[in-house]
Amino acid sequence: MKGDGIGPEVVDSMLRVLKECNSQSEIILCDAGSEQWDRNGRRDKSYIPDATMKILEESDACFKGPTTTIPVPDAPRSVAVTLRQKFELYSNIRPTKTYDRLTPNKKLDCVCFREAMNSAVNWANKYHMKKMVAITKRNILKQTDGIFWEEVQNAVKGTDITLSEIYIDNMAQQMVVAPEQFNGAVLVSTNLFMDIISELASGLVGSIGLIYSANMGDDFAMFEAAHGSAPQFAGQNKVNPTATVLSGAWMAEYLGETEIRNAIFAATEQVINEGKVVTWDIGGNASTTQMTDAIIKYAKEKLRK
Repeated sequence: MKGDGIGPEVVDSMLRVLKECNSQSEIILCDAGSEQWDRNGRRDKSYIPDATMKILEESDACFKGPTTTIPVPDAPRSVAVTLRQKFELYSNIRPTKTYDRLTPNKKLDCVCFREAMNSAVNWANKYHMKKMVAITKRNILKQTDGIFWEEVQNAVKGTDITLSEIYIDNMAQQMVVAPEQFNGAVLVSTNLFMDIISELASGLVGSIGLIYSANMGDDFAMFEAAHGSAPQFAGQNKVNPTATVLSGAWMAEYLGETEIRNAIFAATEQVINEGKVVTWDIGGNASTTQMTDAIIKYAKEKLRK
């Protein structure tokens, strides 16, 4: 689903990267978003047409380009919320990693989980992460955050994960003052608090155009960039493709193509740290297409080694 605004441009970049890396996953293009809803006379109850939903139901995963949710009465709920509920995608996961050139004096490498404790523990075990930080305001929200804290404690029982708790107000300050203390950590919190902290973490990286994410359930996953549809930049070939490209590489890994994922991630990091062919938001003047080409070049080289 290419989505709205800048969606078609960045999704085309991602698809081109996967194709040039010889991904064998079958990709089916389908419509979703407010622009197609507008074209259809705003008659549908959803931003996702029935034909698209049928395709999704027969798929292993999906990629959602950025979409616009129109702020008018009786407009449909967002594409993301619709798919999270439809496919019970209870884990919202946002890895966050800084780049040497963009933040030479601050290093952050963590992953943010909203609510899904067991998924967070599975992630920690898979990637050998030994720290988990629960973000609460349990001194004030005694019942709700008290329940959350109990769930986190239960989730890490029987593992070698070291669990700590930090209150949301202090967490916001610590992320700015000393983000390195959270390197190698899985950050977990309730929906609202993690929404705030994951956005703060994104800001520390240097651009929302670098942040990729996924929503996962037991049998399905949705991959997407963390940024919005930015309609003011649509059609200008100037936006950063990184978030979408990395989300697509993560989807490739989910579908069994780990080598392709690793090559794309390494290539993207190399392009960003070199700084020669990058978009305006991270200090360059390259177009979306030019930055994508640079990522493809390095990714193909790495796959040949």
